[in-house]
Amino acid sequence: MAAAADGLGSIAIDTTQLNMSVTDPTAWATAMNNLGMVPVGLAGQQLVTDSICVPGFDPSLSMMTGITPINPMIPGMGLVPPPPPTDVPVVKEIIHCKSCTLFPPNPNLPPPSTRERPPGCKTVFVGGLPENATEEIIQEVFEQCGDITAIRKSKKNFCHIRFAEEFMVDKAIYLSGYRMRLGSSTDKKDSGRLHVDFAQARDDFYEWECKQRMLAREERHRRKMEEDRLRPPSPPAIMHYSEHEAALLAEKLKDDSKFSEAITVLLTWIERGEVNRRSANQFYSMVQSANSHVRRLMNEKAAHEQEMEQAKESFKNALTGILTQFEQIVAVFNASTRQKAWDHFSKAQRKNIDIWRKHSEELRNAHSEQLMGIRREEEMEMSDDDSGDNPTKKLRVDDSALAAQAYALKEENDSLRWQLDAYRNEVELLKQEKGQLFRTEESLTKDQQLQFLQQTMQGMQQQLLSIQEELNNKKSELEQAKEEQTHTQAMLKVLQEQLKSAKELAEINGHDESQANEINVLTVALVNQDREKNSEKRSPGLKSEKEALLIGIISTFLHVHPFGANIEYLWSYMQQLDSRDEMNQAPKILISLH
Repeated sequence: MAAAADGLGSIAIDTTQLNMSVTDPTAWATAMNNLGMVPVGLAGQQLVTDSICVPGFDPSLSMMTGITPINPMIPGMGLVPPPPPTDVPVVKEIIHCKSCTLFPPNPNLPPPSTRERPPGCKTVFVGGLPENATEEIIQEVFEQCGDITAIRKSKKNFCHIRFAEEFMVDKAIYLSGYRMRLGSSTDKKDSGRLHVDFAQARDDFYEWECKQRMLAREERHRRKMEEDRLRPPSPPAIMHYSEHEAALLAEKLKDDSKFSEAITVLLTWIERGEVNRRSANQFYSMVQSANSHVRRLMNEKAAHEQEMEQAKESFKNALTGILTQFEQIVAVFNASTRQKAWDHFSKAQRKNIDIWRKHSEELRNAHSEQLMGIRREEEMEMSDDDSGDNPTKKLRVDDSALAAQAYALKEENDSLRWQLDAYRNEVELLKQEKGQLFRTEESLTKDQQLQFLQQTMQGMQQQLLSIQEELNNKKSELEQAKEEQTHTQAMLKVLQEQLKSAKELAEINGHDESQANEINVLTVALVNQDREKNSEKRSPGLKSEKEALLIGIISTFLHVHPFGANIEYLWSYMQQLDSRDEMNQAPKILISLH
């Protein structure tokens, strides 16, 4: 807006750029009628607002004198007028270019609508172009709004124009609604109504984001500079401990002006853990130097307290003088209210005097209460002094020579006590080191014992594993023996049934003894085969001598009968023996032989 206003002062009207003469009113009316619009500006009407006209220009001269109206879009002017106030109607005019003419829209129609302006918009959409419009003609029309960086024209009578700056888009929007006609042709393909609107382009949005980021960086930099300016200066760096620095620090501790800086360094060294056996004496001397300032600080405190007491005394005296003056003023007001003087004052004067008297009495009472409070505090301090609990009284006594000697003796006593404490600490450290050595030997012996115990535990675990394996083997053997026993019992039952069936057949058929012997031989053979199979699987041990004797008798009996014998015949032979115990164990042996 400001740039436009500044540029208007140097406007030079170049009539050589105009292709169409508008000095003839009839030609003007004919052109407007061809476009279907009501002629505007024929009776001296102002075509543009005063804000875009040359100062001192009379718009009534318009068509009558042959002076063309001001065209804000002509070459050499290069700017569009700022938007007029909303309450003033916008009056647009004809714009002449080399290749085309732009006729303004009907002022009675509503203004053309536009979309919401995207941030950083530099691109406009131009629709309603004539079919025969070329890119050169479009550039000729819109380059007067500003520098054009790109034009993207479509085959469907629209294009996108990108300007160099954002304010140039507002100048292009001004042309929305104009009817464009190429040359003086009345062909439909050479005319069209322009519609200019904001366009959303990625390049515009990217440049806008870059600009916003740059502004944000500048704002952060400005805030940082402001914070750095307002930030208090950082404390100076504290040097590391060394003997040379310790000697310099000891000298600084003795100086009253450098004491506060030196005591900070000493505190930092102690907190860092710089104190050890080698530096303990130096640190002790520095701590002792720091302690020597206690007396100075207490004397300064006593001096300040004395100054405070003097200030209190002067304040009390001044307050007493003010109070006496208030009393005098109140006495004057009271004397004025007496009948001798009161009757001679007017009503307004009496009212003012009464108000002043009340105000003075309130101030006098407040000051008297304040003075009474100060006196009560002094009385309380005096009572504390009488009881002997006031430290200021002790400090005053310390100022004498005897108190100074006692204080020096006390400091010496304290230093000796601190030295004794230091020696005790060293002795305790030595004891702790010795105790650690003894503890290391004890820990070695304990480690050896633990190793021995671990080895014994491992041996016991191995033994336990071996015992468990043997137990599992025994259990498996026992299960096999049980299975063999059940197997032999089943075989015995089968053989008994076969013998019974064979005897029955022999009795029925009347066979002789030779056939029975053959049956016995077969049974004995089966028993021997079964016994050989079982002997391969097991080898049971003899539990007693009686069992061995019975086995020997049975084997001898079988040896005498080489062709075998019946079990009942063998049993009858065994019954002839006299031993009852042997008879009780004989069936078990026979079953085991089977």
